[in-house]
Amino acid sequence: MAEDSETVSGVSGRYASALFALAQERVETAAVADALGKLDDLIAGSPDLERLVRSPVFSAKDQIKALDAILAQAGISGTAANFVRLVTVKRRLFAFRQMIADYRKLYDASRGVTRAEVTSASALSDENLAALKDQLKAASSGRDIQLDVKVDPSIIGGLIVKLGSRMVDSSLRTKLNAIRLAMKEVG
Repeated sequence: MAEDSETVSGVSGRYASALFALAQERVETAAVADALGKLDDLIAGSPDLERLVRSPVFSAKDQIKALDAILAQAGISGTAANFVRLVTVKRRLFAFRQMIADYRKLYDASRGVTRAEVTSASALSDENLAALKDQLKAASSGRDIQLDVKVDPSIIGGLIVKLGSRMVDSSLRTKLNAIRLAMKEVG
């Protein structure tokens, strides 16, 4: 559990740890992780929902009413839905997305999974993803790797890979910026 306590801290970490312990008792860690992931995707995809979650202007009553409708529509119930309501009543909804990230870290650690964020300029083929996963598995002492792949055309080419606290940025944008900076220093 020492690794887990290093992984999460602060308010969001305490809430995530409590939720994870409850989910373990109820043998629902995977279901809660899926529900929280679905809700996090909804928040990330909707500026209005993001505002509802982050803004202290809305009352807890208004937030619960809106979130209950969203939870019902998304098919999220049980422990995950009750957690959302608790966080809302306690006026900690501003930290909700960090709580989800902290829960995911605990869930991944319990399964021996390391999450890697990969950003590429264009979609990677299944063959490239498999090769990348193999390389990352070797770099992380054989731990299973879960890839979170994002496409960002602004990096022009190459990859940005974050594995735990390590990051490798081999994007063309970063290399061009380094060349531009070097040219400014010379000129």
